[in-house]
Amino acid sequence: MEDEAQNNGGDATVTEFTTYEDYLDSQITAIDLYYLEDKELARQLVELGYRGSGEPLKREEFESRKKASETFRLSKRLATKVFASYGKDFSGFPFLAALAEREEANRSGKLTSILFVRTLNGKGQEISGYIDYAHRLKTENFESIFNRSRMLMPRPSDLSFYNWETQTCTSNATPNFQVIADNENGILFKNKRDRKIINVDPKEESPGDNTTRVQIPTKEHIQVVIFDHLTRRKA
Repeated sequence: MEDEAQNNGGDATVTEFTTYEDYLDSQITAIDLYYLEDKELARQLVELGYRGSGEPLKREEFESRKKASETFRLSKRLATKVFASYGKDFSGFPFLAALAEREEANRSGKLTSILFVRTLNGKGQEISGYIDYAHRLKTENFESIFNRSRMLMPRPSDLSFYNWETQTCTSNATPNFQVIADNENGILFKNKRDRKIINVDPKEESPGDNTTRVQIPTKEHIQVVIFDHLTRRKA
């Protein structure tokens, strides 16, 4: 059974124990505790091989196996996860294709994308907004968007929202970005993880460090621009 677990990327020796101490405790008997009267001493004896069955794992080996087992579990979970865009045809819908291309990276945190969408609402009013794509993915079901039963629209709760007819203007921080609205050259966004600034001014040559800007052709909206920010995580 243990060999089978290891062949499948798991390790029966470590997966059933939360800590190394739990692993040592599993090999201590009631008789050991009765005679030794000291749990820490009993653990030391197990670690040295004087108690328990077989050759015990050293702490470093236990931790290494535990980490490998957890990595396998997470990778297996990710591999079997079905994304909202999976298996759908986006021919003729470049905006949806762009969202699908970025879904996994935004869900996993490898990428944080800001979507600028300028469009018309149900009343025919022109609205625009900057949308934290990763945050939206976590807070709403995108199945209906990728199924084309509804469109992705800017909301007053997004990073930034503006209704050109009613002059309604809002801005909100999200788990990924801070809004800098008092900049003289226009709105800026600061990534909360690496503190890099994303400049969405189209006149600027570059939107910032580790950030790319791409305009997406679309028939559903007036204009769509995507700012992709790659976060450099500490090793």
